[in-house]
Amino acid sequence: MSTIADVAARAGVSKATASRALSGRGYVSEDTRSRVELAARSLSYIAHSSATSLATGRTRTVGVVVPSVGRWFFAEVLVGAQEALLEHGYDLALFSVPEQSHARSKVFEDVLPGRRYDGLVAVGIQPEAHEMDQLTRLERPVVCVGPLTDRVGAVSIDDGAAAAIATEHLIDLGHTEIVFVGGAEDIVGLSYSDARRLEGYRAAMEGAGLGSHARVVPAHGSMPSGYEAAVDLLGNRRTRPTAVVGVCDEVAIGTIIAARRLGIAVPTELSVVGIDDHQHAEMFALTTIRQQPREQGRQAVRMLMRQLDDPDAAREHVVAASALVVRNTSAAPR
Repeated sequence: MSTIADVAARAGVSKATASRALSGRGYVSEDTRSRVELAARSLSYIAHSSATSLATGRTRTVGVVVPSVGRWFFAEVLVGAQEALLEHGYDLALFSVPEQSHARSKVFEDVLPGRRYDGLVAVGIQPEAHEMDQLTRLERPVVCVGPLTDRVGAVSIDDGAAAAIATEHLIDLGHTEIVFVGGAEDIVGLSYSDARRLEGYRAAMEGAGLGSHARVVPAHGSMPSGYEAAVDLLGNRRTRPTAVVGVCDEVAIGTIIAARRLGIAVPTELSVVGIDDHQHAEMFALTTIRQQPREQGRQAVRMLMRQLDDPDAAREHVVAASALVVRNTSAAPR
């Protein structure tokens, strides 16, 4: 197996110069870098991560903290983050921290402080929570996907505005009996994004003078949970709404499936709008609010890389674009 000394000898440079050329840390002329890279390829040299860590002071690893890998949004952020990390020559260490679980507290209190990594991408962490205090005390760069906070860099959509746009779309069509499926009677226990979406729905209903008509049906962010909630909601003809805003597309799709099984036509008898533009949204012709979580994951990594290169740089706050996509699940009420 070839070593860095072999590469240096083949390129006619010192080991230190060869290491700088391959790690990208420290100045090396373009001509020298090209010679070293050519030598490395010809010798099939692969840098050992431990040796690189000793030479640069970095682990070349970034931790990614997500509440769940089962929800489409979090999985897409994870894919985007991994793609960007691979482009930068970094490994990914995944930490799954389900809401209100023992594993979550253990990860924040014991695991993260004891592991070696260069920085963190934290997805869906509430900015007011003590967990943010724990992250900032780690003294390593942190970028959040979800909450916008002055304490760390962050990339997000405006979740409140997304839910408000979805609700206002239904109001503009003439609906007054609009139910939010996927929230809770209060925001305690909801993820940061879901809580903001519930607030956005309520604000839109209040703004249209429909505050007394606002109704919230609890459901977790999944198709089965949306289906179960919708079966109960739609089963009673006397209290059945004419429209539903799903906290996410999974819940909205679960609602559509429930409606079809109950013989309720979508959208002539029930309009349904989701949020996210899930990979299955087009298949169900779902009207939704589009966001691009994979690009948010990539953007978070790019922001983190800039912090690693310049620790004193100002923290960036990026609000990603989102837009209403009208398909075939929303229409004027009969």
